[in-house]
Amino acid sequence: MNTTSKLLGAVTLLALFAPVQGMADTSGKRIALSNNYAGNSWRQAMLQSWEKVTSEAVSAGTVAAADAFTTAENQATEQAAQIQNMILQGYDAIVLNAASPTALNGAVKEACDAGIVVVSFDGIVTEPCAYRIAVDFREMGRVQVEYLSGRLPDGGNLLEIRGLAGVFVDDEISAGIHAGVEQFPQFEIVGSVHGDWAQDVAQKAVAGILPSLPEIVGVVTQGGDGYGAAQAIAAAGRDMPIIVMGNRQDELKWWAEQRDANGYETMSVSIAPGVSTLAFWVAQQVLDGATVPQDLTVPFLTITQDTLDASLETTPEGGVANVEYTLEDAQKVIADAM
Repeated sequence: MNTTSKLLGAVTLLALFAPVQGMADTSGKRIALSNNYAGNSWRQAMLQSWEKVTSEAVSAGTVAAADAFTTAENQATEQAAQIQNMILQGYDAIVLNAASPTALNGAVKEACDAGIVVVSFDGIVTEPCAYRIAVDFREMGRVQVEYLSGRLPDGGNLLEIRGLAGVFVDDEISAGIHAGVEQFPQFEIVGSVHGDWAQDVAQKAVAGILPSLPEIVGVVTQGGDGYGAAQAIAAAGRDMPIIVMGNRQDELKWWAEQRDANGYETMSVSIAPGVSTLAFWVAQQVLDGATVPQDLTVPFLTITQDTLDASLETTPEGGVANVEYTLEDAQKVIADAM
């Protein structure tokens, strides 16, 4: 064997045994989902997406386990205790939908210090060691008012339906809505209620505030509340304003029925519940040795008058319009953020 052949052979052996980024074995790794709330259709769809995608990953041997846990109450103290229990159970990664952006930082830091990967999504945390996956929730709020400005150039009074009090998502969407009103000052928010992202809660809250409100031309929302608002407004005998919907099947169905009956027009916007599956794959990729930015942004899912029928057709009854992520999808999101 000549010198060149020997050198090539040595290089080949080195290549075989050298560590390759993103090629670690995660088949023995265990990932847990810590979820703070499950009391609406979005959270139920999120958990279903998690179960569907992660069960396939476990069956394929990609990871050893991907267990989901939801706290009984939306309390940061309870979720912090849940995270601490996951640390004791020896999970390798925790995927987190957080009750608070700051109140869980101590527990998250404990997890990181124990060598556990923490990926927060939707309700994200501010602890620097955690990874964060979010949409631009402020923009999701602002575009609602921008849409209404195109439909109602003269403006008017708006009712704001907020989400779950104290949660990052609620604060951000609301801030975006108020920024939209500053941008389009022909509108004024004359009332605000918390609908907890649930139709029944929203219906009751809107019914309670309507008697004190002047005529409203639009309802700005956060998702899971549009259909309930419509029911309350109809029961009160008021003219139906433009209600921005939140991608839930009952909202889309009501919208389609109203469109067919009287030409009703609106838009619908929300984060897809399948973002939980992106968070799972991001955690898996970090465990796999991949370089991943601490902050990832994904687009929110918008449904228009033109895409309503197609979206309704693919949204299960009682569910939410959704997008689920594959490993390849996650790798693309990561690569685009680098």
